[in-house]
Amino acid sequence: MGKAREPVIQVKNLYKIFRVGNSKVRALNGVDLTIYRGEFCAIVGTSGSGKSTMLNMLAGLEKPTKGEVIVAGEHLENMTENQLVRFRREKIGFIFQSFNLLGTMNAVENVALPLTFRGVDKKTREEKASKMLDLVGLSKHKKHRPNEMSGGQQQRVGVARALVLDPEIIFADEPTGNLDSHTSEDVLKLMRKVVQEKNQTLVMVTHDNHLAGFADRVFHIIDGKIVKIEDRKDYKEEEQ
Repeated sequence: MGKAREPVIQVKNLYKIFRVGNSKVRALNGVDLTIYRGEFCAIVGTSGSGKSTMLNMLAGLEKPTKGEVIVAGEHLENMTENQLVRFRREKIGFIFQSFNLLGTMNAVENVALPLTFRGVDKKTREEKASKMLDLVGLSKHKKHRPNEMSGGQQQRVGVARALVLDPEIIFADEPTGNLDSHTSEDVLKLMRKVVQEKNQTLVMVTHDNHLAGFADRVFHIIDGKIVKIEDRKDYKEEEQ
């Protein structure tokens, strides 16, 4: 590869222990992982494996019981709630399973929404949102509202909205959970392409091994521990 890869997420000895009644549940039981800039990583596990807790930790939505979470050079475990809110707003994009689009707004307005929260003026917002929709292949649907679009198109709007702020890192939680398998593959290929072009980092959490196969690396998580890391870059090059 030549140049050294730059770690954008580092997790060291991470534990998250929940108390349920008198017992303790170790949602994360000593996790170490490094994710590099420009990488598409998947965290795969069944329900209750700790994968969603992991995502919440990486996004600073939950505090670890013990351990370090260093994202884009900053220690999240030491931040206050206000610092975390600002950090997420500046560095992170989210793609959710349920699209979370506003029904009263068209595609451009939905994508422009995060820019509104940043106080960007209307003309700039709409230009940026419009460009993003071109990028995700929705140039013909800019004025459509969510109910005038298919699930796959709505999720593309969701992807565009996550990317419009130019986040360093995009977190996707079961991003294709509501889509059929063919559309899911299209959306993942799109996410992979866009992230590669912009050298962003994409971390996806899923229970689906097939979809995880679109990632560069796959972290398999069972009972709060990473049991296997699969490097898929080699397969990809063979496939092409």
